[in-house]
Amino acid sequence: MLTTRPRGTNDILPEEIGKWHALERILRLVAGLYGFKEIRTPIFEHTELFLRGVGETTDIVEKEMYTFIDRGKRSVTLRPEATASTVRAFVENKLYTGPQPTKVYYLGPMFRYDRPQAGRYRQFHQFGVEVFGSRDPGVDAEVIAMAMEIYNRLGLKDLTVELNSVGCRVCRQVYRKNLQRFLEARREKLCPICQERLEKNPLRILDCKNPDCQELTGDVPKIVDDLCEDCSSHFQKVQEYLTAFGVSFHLDPRLVRGLDYYNQTAFEIVARGIGAQASIGGGGRYDGLVEQCGGPDMPGIGYALGLERILLTMEQQGIKLQTASSVHIFIAALGEKAQLAGAVIAQRLRQKGLVIERDYLDKSLKAQLKVADRYNASYTIILGENELENNQVILRKMADSSQVVIPLDELEDYLTQELVEEDHS
Repeated sequence: MLTTRPRGTNDILPEEIGKWHALERILRLVAGLYGFKEIRTPIFEHTELFLRGVGETTDIVEKEMYTFIDRGKRSVTLRPEATASTVRAFVENKLYTGPQPTKVYYLGPMFRYDRPQAGRYRQFHQFGVEVFGSRDPGVDAEVIAMAMEIYNRLGLKDLTVELNSVGCRVCRQVYRKNLQRFLEARREKLCPICQERLEKNPLRILDCKNPDCQELTGDVPKIVDDLCEDCSSHFQKVQEYLTAFGVSFHLDPRLVRGLDYYNQTAFEIVARGIGAQASIGGGGRYDGLVEQCGGPDMPGIGYALGLERILLTMEQQGIKLQTASSVHIFIAALGEKAQLAGAVIAQRLRQKGLVIERDYLDKSLKAQLKVADRYNASYTIILGENELENNQVILRKMADSSQVVIPLDELEDYLTQELVEEDHS
């Protein structure tokens, strides 16, 4: 049926967009406070980028990517996440030649063919940050603190930072062997997907949502017990920084995240009570990804936050974002001459930076005032033949229905001053 949207997508309607704008303003504000600059990458990339960057054994690559052959017979994929794209842009545009670290953020739609559920869609929106060029554990802690600063400004409550280290290439190989030995005795009881993962990528078994697999791996060896000295020291310092920042966290030895590029620090931010998918953001360190994508050996760390899940959590916690009044002034004009004059006033006030709406349907004054209420206008300018003859308008303050008569030649200055004072009150 052509009149319905594709499954797993959403229309963001005009009456809802205000809260999206308010959320995006806070995201951009905090990003600026932490020294991040925006980057915008294509919505689709060559499929090879995600095969190499995200990992061929991940759920994203195996089951969730929107991949197609374009007219040039090239395989392209709608971006399922933005880290790989940002790394590609960092390498292709040689941003590594400038002063380091490089700190960027992104904001936009991602695409995964997933089972739609509360807060989870096939087209969804993410805000994320990436820091290239520093292995300092303080950077790891700072990006986690930055994410929590965003949530604090939004008023979210009952959030938990789940923290783990997944080690480096060296110590992860030690853990991989220990994990395989542990799981081999339980192979036949694992789900078919985890049986396949046992050889290719056993750490992904820890991320399996199958209840039977979770029970079988309940006493699985902890990766932190196999960390090398460098990784153990790094992880300890991350915790020290977080404690110093006043960011509470919970150590989760099972946390591995769903992407192959992570090493050392991995984290998720969890909000209880929003359905099966409780994570509203997460990320980690990926020190080998830049080199893997053709760049120099340069470290990186980042995270992504799901906007739909943030808004769902806010709704469930009864939190409303402060949105700006969509309309400053409504112009209620009565009669043909007044409508023309009202249209001219509207144009002039818009040039002053004011948001103006007016009647286009020749309604009665009573009906026009109802429309002004629906727009949540701060003021209504009432203009009829008598007002035109006297070169004046009636200005109605919608909050208390008080009215004053203003000469036309003083209207612009009066309104500009009134609305400036209102914004600062």
